[in-house]
Amino acid sequence: MKAVLSHTKNLSNENHLKITGSKSESNRLLIVQQLFPTISIENLSESDDTVALQEALKQTRGTVDIHHAGTAMRFLTAYYASRPNAEVLLTGSTRMQERPIAVLVEALRAMGASIAYTQKEGCPPLHIMGKNFVTNKVSIKANVSSQYISALLLIGASLPQGIVIQLEGKITSLPYLTMTLDLLNACGISGSIEGETLNVKPQKTLPPKTMVVESDWSSASYFYSLVALSEEASITLGKYREESHQGDAAVARYYAELGVSTTYDRVAQTITLTKTDTVETSHFFEKDLSHTPDLAQTIAVTCLGLGIGCQLTGLHTLKIKETDRLVALQQEIHKLGGEVEITEDSLRLAPNPKLPSDVAIDTYQDHRMAMAFAPLALKIPLTINDAEVVSKSFPGFWNDLKKLGIVLRLK
Repeated sequence: MKAVLSHTKNLSNENHLKITGSKSESNRLLIVQQLFPTISIENLSESDDTVALQEALKQTRGTVDIHHAGTAMRFLTAYYASRPNAEVLLTGSTRMQERPIAVLVEALRAMGASIAYTQKEGCPPLHIMGKNFVTNKVSIKANVSSQYISALLLIGASLPQGIVIQLEGKITSLPYLTMTLDLLNACGISGSIEGETLNVKPQKTLPPKTMVVESDWSSASYFYSLVALSEEASITLGKYREESHQGDAAVARYYAELGVSTTYDRVAQTITLTKTDTVETSHFFEKDLSHTPDLAQTIAVTCLGLGIGCQLTGLHTLKIKETDRLVALQQEIHKLGGEVEITEDSLRLAPNPKLPSDVAIDTYQDHRMAMAFAPLALKIPLTINDAEVVSKSFPGFWNDLKKLGIVLRLK
């Protein structure tokens, strides 16, 4: 399916948009709920990844296929390994079978887990025989993926002695670890971080509690981009909290430098994004995104649309996502006349005052590629190939763009 977007000058927002629940929060809470059924969840994400995780958690035997759901792969590896009654072949899409998971597998094996690679060493599929661990202490590299560490944290309270995790090296995406700990604590589980040591206390049961998932800040980023690229706009989104667990809430602070203000309504739990300034083409945007790498694609495309340059660093995790996002960004921005230099962990975009029309953007089976480039419809007509990939995290994305007045057709 292709999304053909016409050049749309103005945005409208007659109704508030309610954005799907955070995929990150939803997937963490689903693991907690599976271990402690007294927890109930409201406003779950509608994303493919969350649906895949829900389906997988119904199984303890046989083949479990989580398709493109990277978070589910990491979380389920730890979950199944710690369940003595489980024996599964955990697999996914072709791309998933290329994505590394050795750091997590090695940590779990050090605790006594039984996990075997069935094809490529260091990557799924994984044959997992659940068993009781022999130790509750483990060391793990902290500079590869925070999801490996969160996977361990989430099972910690269900282990007889809890879990103690020693982090090695610089921590990547620290806000995601903080989110995991905050959600555990909110559920009634004692989890903490002191220096390079994470500790989760054992818990036999939890009192009944309903957890309400906040809407997804990563999804909100595309609307920040729309407002930044508009001539004049104001968009209200719900449900969001100013004191968010999500690291990507930093998007509000970042886009203040790109001409967008954020107003919080604590009662309604909404945010209103308003175009406040025109960014001068002499402006150069520089940011270390090591704690918020999922915002990199959106920010790079916003800067391209504004005609300004940017230097984004801390992006080493982008190479092991749904695609190599740095290479994908470079290739698609080149189609739009932009000059991009990339390294293993950075992207530098030169100012580009003029964009060509009628460019077709490839998405590389990556939901964020589709949604990051879509706001350029405020500058030029363009086509997004394989537009259905947005369902991975934000199934209602194209309908929400239509509500805002973006002229598009799906074909």
